[in-house]
Amino acid sequence: MEDPRAIIAREPMHHRQVLTVAVATALNALDGFDVLSISFASPGIARDWGITRAALGAVLSMELIGMGIGAFVLGSIADRIGRRPTILVCLAIMGLGMALASTAGDVTTLSLFRLFTGLGIGGMLAATGAIVAECSNARRRNLSVAIMAGGYPIGAIVGGSIASVLLEVTGRWQSVFEFGAVMTLCFIPLVIKLVPETIAFLLHKRPANALDRINRTMVRQGRAPLADLPPVEERPAGPGLAQLFGPGVRTMTLLLTLVYFGHMMSFYFFVKWIPKIIVDMGFAAASAGGVLVWANVGGALGSLSVSLASQRVGVRPLVAGAMCCGAVAICVFGYWPTTIATLSIMAGIGGFFTNGATAGLYAVIAQCFPAHLRAGGTGLVIGVGRAGAALGPVLAGLLFTAGWSLGPVATIMALGTLVAGIVLMMLRYRESAIA
Repeated sequence: MEDPRAIIAREPMHHRQVLTVAVATALNALDGFDVLSISFASPGIARDWGITRAALGAVLSMELIGMGIGAFVLGSIADRIGRRPTILVCLAIMGLGMALASTAGDVTTLSLFRLFTGLGIGGMLAATGAIVAECSNARRRNLSVAIMAGGYPIGAIVGGSIASVLLEVTGRWQSVFEFGAVMTLCFIPLVIKLVPETIAFLLHKRPANALDRINRTMVRQGRAPLADLPPVEERPAGPGLAQLFGPGVRTMTLLLTLVYFGHMMSFYFFVKWIPKIIVDMGFAAASAGGVLVWANVGGALGSLSVSLASQRVGVRPLVAGAMCCGAVAICVFGYWPTTIATLSIMAGIGGFFTNGATAGLYAVIAQCFPAHLRAGGTGLVIGVGRAGAALGPVLAGLLFTAGWSLGPVATIMALGTLVAGIVLMMLRYRESAIA
């Protein structure tokens, strides 16, 4: 009896597999808007509440801290209860968190609601990365994961454009969160209808109805059903966390975490502080939102470029190169632009390289862990690495408050992704044909 994972890895992707990748990409687009919603709202929050840059930096980081906790905790849960139910739980958390954020009346309350929202966003990242890797064939796996990650800037572009209109029409920063809550909850029935549990997870966990569920997916994908399940594979004993630091995996886990930490520190400084930086230069909040949209236009193009290039070039050196170029772009953004046009251009270039690197990095992470550790491993890397994401806006806020100008702050913050690119070049792993 041939392993169905080998069949999926070998054969062309069925349209239902492509549909799953498309839904996961849309979910990541939702993540992109939910994460950056606070950035679009931040000028209005600072205006209404009169808070300092240091305090605003802390607020900007709260959902990033939540994302780290959510990725680690819910990512591990996804390896126990399944990718699909984890995604549904995350959507409920995100929708409720966005709705609550629109009701906040002070910094502390808003910070707690953003922390709660981040739990769902982090778990979503871990679960969608696993589900895309496991439903794709070997030839298109890196491409599929990179496309999924590319949904992030698309969500920021579309959602950011809508947010700019909402801010201009209503004058209320709360409208950004209200829109996000409605859109998030609309995805729940879509996932229930279109996204099945992965065959790789069902073969690993083997619930009582595993054969029936696997066969339903196989038949829907135009493949012959199985008469029996393949033999159970021997797995190392012990909890998933211990296995991630076991022989043969420990170095990979540590290096990937370091790479993700450094890159996220630079990336989230860049995308989180753009609107406030632009407003402080004397431009309108709507113009600031427009510059952030251009950063994400560049990010979408970068993700697409890395996705296509990964079919011909190794994804690891591709991502490392993008990280180094992103570090240069962040530095230039800090010193050169003085008009909305030049700010938009440099934001687009910075977004191209930093988000392109992020998209490819998720493909690297998905390849490095076996199926029974994939969501948990991804969650651990994202969870610990998100400390870098949280550190970026906070550290920048402290430097600004201490009187540092934009140029030196941008240079310091660019070091994270530069170091990440260098470390990634040292990483070695063997790509597997079976998810």
